[in-house]
Amino acid sequence: MSYVFVNDSSQTNVPLLQACIDGDFNYSKRLLESGFDPNIRDSRGRTGLHLAAARGNVDICQLLHKFGADLLATDYQGNTALHLCGHVDTIQFLVSNGLKIDICNHQGATPLVLAKRRGVNKDVIRLLESLEEQEVKGFNRGTHSKLETMQTAESESAMESHSLLNPNLQQGEGVLSSFRTTWQEFVEDLGFWRVLLLIFVIALLSLGIAYYVMLLGSCFRLALSRLSATVEIFCVYV
Repeated sequence: MSYVFVNDSSQTNVPLLQACIDGDFNYSKRLLESGFDPNIRDSRGRTGLHLAAARGNVDICQLLHKFGADLLATDYQGNTALHLCGHVDTIQFLVSNGLKIDICNHQGATPLVLAKRRGVNKDVIRLLESLEEQEVKGFNRGTHSKLETMQTAESESAMESHSLLNPNLQQGEGVLSSFRTTWQEFVEDLGFWRVLLLIFVIALLSLGIAYYVMLLGSCFRLALSRLSATVEIFCVYV
């Protein structure tokens, strides 16, 4: 499942986008029937189709398409709805309606590359790999030349061979890549200064807790010392 920061204010302020995130088909339909723009975007340039696809809400994807949503719409990073998919049925719907499986975002990443980074379900990975293989065999590359395709395949093959020889490295790189991607998206959604403020607040809380624990330790040692002195005095008199 793709990362979608639900608390993004630009999403919650737009009824249709929030309905797409929530999977509220009936409310989405009412909004579209009342004339709501099916291609309205959030602060990251994502349309309702992006958000519905990311959440696996294929029925809402179909509804948006019916009301004229642009299947080729990209967000500000060049991602199509397919780049955010993490579910078999949404991928099948988008591809069957003409969305290219090999299209790249501004960083040169295909939907398959992003899916691997996010660590989505293996069935989804296999489907994307199969679809990409079909594109290569059909020489129907929407954004790559044949030479670029071969170079990419060779590069990925070399990386896979290296990973097979180093299984621990493969697992570590996958976790690190997934964490890095999630962190970048989190910072982008929340904003750099808010993240910085959050880190600062957490640091202050940590210092406060450490001081409180240290203070409790000092009080405990003092109480123990006084108790020991009292016992000694009692023993002397006894």
